[in-house]
Amino acid sequence: MSRVADPLVSVVTPFYNAERFLAECVESVLEQTYGNFEYVLVNNCSTDRSATIARRYAEKDRRLRLIENTEFLPAIQNWNHALRQISPSSQYVKMIFADDCLFPDCLQQMVRMAEAHPGVGLVGAYRLSGTVVNNDGLPFPSHYIPGRKIVRETLLGGPYVFGSPSSVLMRADLVRSRDPFFQDLPGLTDMESFYYLLRHSDFAFVHQVLTRERPRPDSLTSSLAFRGTNLPEMLQILRAHGSFFLTPAEQAECERRWTRAYYFYLGQNLFYFRDRSFWNYHRSQMRALGRKLSYPRLLWAALHELARVLFRPLVTFAKALRFTLRVRRKPVAGNRPAPVPSEGPRG
Repeated sequence: MSRVADPLVSVVTPFYNAERFLAECVESVLEQTYGNFEYVLVNNCSTDRSATIARRYAEKDRRLRLIENTEFLPAIQNWNHALRQISPSSQYVKMIFADDCLFPDCLQQMVRMAEAHPGVGLVGAYRLSGTVVNNDGLPFPSHYIPGRKIVRETLLGGPYVFGSPSSVLMRADLVRSRDPFFQDLPGLTDMESFYYLLRHSDFAFVHQVLTRERPRPDSLTSSLAFRGTNLPEMLQILRAHGSFFLTPAEQAECERRWTRAYYFYLGQNLFYFRDRSFWNYHRSQMRALGRKLSYPRLLWAALHELARVLFRPLVTFAKALRFTLRVRRKPVAGNRPAPVPSEGPRG
C-alpha cells in the first residue's frame, strides 16, 4: 500500500508491550477530523501482541507505517529513533504515546493554531489525565506568547503550560535540527526539549482539551519520581538554558532554590534507608553538575526535616489553642462569648 504523499503532519507512536492500550490509541489518531497526516508506529521489539495489532491497522490504512526495530532501544533512544522516521516533507510532528489518546479535533485545532502563527514552534492545549483536566494554560483568551517570555515565566515559578510530548504539536524543521532531539534526562527530557524549541520559536495554546493520558503507578514517570531524578535534572537544564532566558542574578537565584530543594529531598531520604544504588546515583548527578555531595549540608537538611516532623503537631496545636482563646475572649451582643466557628481553626 502506498504511503501518504507529502503529509503536512507526521504523527509518531513509539511503543513497547502496549497491547492493552495500542488499539485505542491508533483509532484515536485514525479518527481525526484533520486528514493530511501520516502515522508512524515504531515497535521496540515488543514481546506481546502489540506488533500484531499495529500490523493489522497498517494493512488497512495507507496513512500508517509500521517500523520494526531490529534491537531493543532504551526509551529515550527509541523516541529519537522514531522521530527520524518521519517524512521529509512534514512541517509538524505530533507524538502520541501508546497509552495516551487524541480527541477527534486535536490535529485540526493544533495545526490551525500553528498555521496562523508562522513563528510558533510549539503548540499546547489542556489534557485530560484520568478524570482531571490538567496543564496550565495561557490566560484566556490569549493564545500566543513569545517563546523566551513563557520559558522565563516558567523558570521563575510561573505556570507550566507545555505538558508532555503527547500533549503538544512541534515544528518539524526544529525537531530535525537537533539530533538527538530528546536528551538523556529520563525525568525531564520533555521539558528540556521544549525549552530548546522555544529558544528558536514562540508558543501557542489552544483553550480546549485535546489529549487524554492514563496515569499509571507502574509508569516510567512514577518510578523516576520515586528515585528523585527531577531535581538534579532541573539543575542541568538551568545550566544548559538558564542564561538564554534569565538574567545572571535570576539564574543564580533559581540554582540556589533548586539546590536547596535537592538537599531537602536527600535529607528526607536519610530516614527512608535508601540502598547504595540510590546514593551512588545522586553522587554521580552531583559530579555531572561539577559538585560534590556536601555531607554537612545533607545533615543540616536531615535535621531540618526531623524538626519539621517533630514540631509541626505542636505548632498546629499552639495555633489552634491561641485561636480558640482569642475567639472566646471576644465580647459580642449580650456579653456572651462568640461561638467557635464550625469549621475550626486551620493549622
